[in-house]
Amino acid sequence: MNSVFKPRKTKIFVFGFMFVSIACTAYPWINNFFTSSSSSSIHYRSQFSSIFSYIFPNSSLVSTVGSSGSGLTVDFKQKDGILVKNLGKKSADNKKGGSLNERNMNGSGVTVNLIKSLIECDLFQGKWVKDESYPLYIEGSCPHIYEAFNCFLNGRLDKSYQKLRWQPNECNIPRLNGSDMLERLRDKRLAFVGDSLNRNMWESLVCVLRNSVKDKNNVVEISGRREFKTEGFYSFLFKDYGCKIEFFQSPFLVQEWEMVDNNGHKKETLRLDIIESSLSKFKDADVIVFNTGHWWTHEKTSKGKDYYQEGNHVYNELNVVEAFHRALNTWAKWVDANVNPKKTLVFFMGYSASHFSGGQWNSGGACDNETEPIKNETYLSSYPWKMNVLETILKGMKTRISYLNITRMTDYRKDAHPSVYRKQNLTETEKRSPERYQDCSHWCLPGVPDSWNELLYVQLLIQQH
Repeated sequence: MNSVFKPRKTKIFVFGFMFVSIACTAYPWINNFFTSSSSSSIHYRSQFSSIFSYIFPNSSLVSTVGSSGSGLTVDFKQKDGILVKNLGKKSADNKKGGSLNERNMNGSGVTVNLIKSLIECDLFQGKWVKDESYPLYIEGSCPHIYEAFNCFLNGRLDKSYQKLRWQPNECNIPRLNGSDMLERLRDKRLAFVGDSLNRNMWESLVCVLRNSVKDKNNVVEISGRREFKTEGFYSFLFKDYGCKIEFFQSPFLVQEWEMVDNNGHKKETLRLDIIESSLSKFKDADVIVFNTGHWWTHEKTSKGKDYYQEGNHVYNELNVVEAFHRALNTWAKWVDANVNPKKTLVFFMGYSASHFSGGQWNSGGACDNETEPIKNETYLSSYPWKMNVLETILKGMKTRISYLNITRMTDYRKDAHPSVYRKQNLTETEKRSPERYQDCSHWCLPGVPDSWNELLYVQLLIQQH
């Protein structure tokens, strides 16, 4: 019996000695591993992934578990000096929720596949389609619409122009989610700077976002101006989000000027070489949307006689195309020198089409009989020269500018202008005075500018992704 048990005791002793040796050797690593794990918020499953990576160092994929318990495959790597993670295939233990691309990434219906489709899509080539779920807010529900844009208040009865949404040819764009957009703009400042078409867009966005807020009393004007007829600076604060939506009137983006001529009379000029003085107030905004265009078609600017100035020199005559190019060049240099692209997203709105029939805005042009959009592309206008100039300037800038080229999409919409519905209680005589009362440049609200803001929302989704 003793001879039988002697080898077993020896084996037990040998195995016991080996176990103690391995335990003593591995203890510092094990202790450090579990100590570091307990100090972090990483789920215990990731510890096994770490061990797996330790044993198989060639594998760069680490399976982590998010707050929802879903196993996502993540590849960590350095990009521009920052540790980033690439989402890969979903782990096999969570198939019920579908693939990562099919899951809601932020609660607003925005998925990776959607973002990819939007990036690859020409958002500005498409058509207007009927959609009974529109408009984005009920007519008459927003008290912040300027009378000249409030066609419902001014007696327009047809509603079909409100029931159209923009549909790009290559993709589907998401409906503007006001709550999600406000969340993305939390504690941020979005400023529209430009002419009255940018004001049209600004009022639209204020109304869309206000519609998503439960307590409307928490949307307050903080600019000190209650009468929207006054040109200048306007700002609304969405108190629940600490978000400001602002507008500053600057129709040329460069400085309107006064000088004294040789006869001692004051003369109005436009300084092509000086940026509008108040733009410095907006350079630190988180999002800036610029525009200019319509005021360059007015008589004084279009003729260019004794009006454009650089330095102390007033040109006897300067072609409006050249003047527009010089003004935008001044704006571009200012943006490149003063706006921080790491902080601020900069957009430029394209030219919004007008639809005066039988004359221009000051010569009897009208659009009050238009109730349907243009459906035949052959009736669209030629591309405005102003946009060719703008695109040339944008290509030469250091700062990245997101160009919202709305020209073609607005050209279809001859049905959606205020026309005679720009003032309350018009008499029949006033309705037949187009020089004073026909507006075929701006847009009824709700209406076309709501779609511009949907495209702005899409751009924010893309750039914040």
